Amino acid sequence: MRKTMIGAGMLAAGLAMSAGAVIAQVTLNASGWVPPSHPLVNDMMMPFCRDVEKDTAGRVKCNLLPKAVVAPPQTFDAVKDGLADISFTVHGYTPGRFPLSEVAEFPFLGDTSEAVSVAYQRLYDRELKKFDEHKGVHTLGVFTHGPGQIFNTKRAITSLKDLEGMKIRVGGGVVNDVAKVLGTVPMLKPAPESYELLSQGVADGLFFPKESPLSFKLVPIIKHVTYIPGGLYNVSFMMMMNPAKLAQISADDRKIIDKYSGENLARRAGKAWDAMDAKAVAAVAEAKIPAVTASAAFIEEIKAKTSGLEKSWTEKVKAKGADGAALLAALRKEITAYKP
Repeated sequence: MRKTMIGAGMLAAGLAMSAGAVIAQVTLNASGWVPPSHPLVNDMMMPFCRDVEKDTAGRVKCNLLPKAVVAPPQTFDAVKDGLADISFTVHGYTPGRFPLSEVAEFPFLGDTSEAVSVAYQRLYDRELKKFDEHKGVHTLGVFTHGPGQIFNTKRAITSLKDLEGMKIRVGGGVVNDVAKVLGTVPMLKPAPESYELLSQGVADGLFFPKESPLSFKLVPIIKHVTYIPGGLYNVSFMMMMNPAKLAQISADDRKIIDKYSGENLARRAGKAWDAMDAKAVAAVAEAKIPAVTASAAFIEEIKAKTSGLEKSWTEKVKAKGADGAALLAALRKEITAYKP
């Protein structure tokens, strides 16, 4: 009798453990280095998490940490090493590490984040992924912010002469080279440091997408804006997961994560950024900050100064076995063909 009871108890415990394994919940610690209201968190990462949680019936969900686990440039390695399970990063914050990502950062690629981001993701899936620059993490998606513009505290910028010698905060990657050839003094700093840099006079201006004055509360201190049709530059981002954490998730639930990754994530990020761009343009206008749109002559000046950057980049990625010119041509073709 006692053996029967023990056997029954062990069977019950085994069944309970089995049931527990079936309904086991995986919580992803999500780290963000921008304010929670920023599109990267509020409109991209956390909505992605909520969709995954809903479709997995709560088996996979995210816990947004109260602060970033590391400084922005260390985010890739933090996810790779398991300090965070899911996050995003700017490729250019670690110069030289992800050269192929710069394909999406050149001037005058397009007027919307959505078009450039989706085209970039398609190129990544088709051509860039095989170079394995993201080794050590699981790539959820790549995308860009909205087209880059010029913000400053000194004077109206209507020609290259107006930019000469200005100390400009940049985010790394191609924009660093753009800033140099345009005659400015680039300062490679993470975006969250922008308010301090401007308010303390350390920087004279910023190359940023349209949304940033609103996202980083810069409207009170910006004095002049120059909008560049087609964008002065773009910045490449990625969202990623820790592979070991991903391995804890069932195959069926990984399919759900895949459903919201890739092109769907790029489109989500692009739409969010474009919406925030529009809000920020309105906020700048409401604050009566003088804003001009670059003239055709100014745009030609910029093109003349930046024309050599693409050739330099194609030479750089040739060492990786990549045809940079073909990659850029393919990206531009995708952007032009993209329909929202």
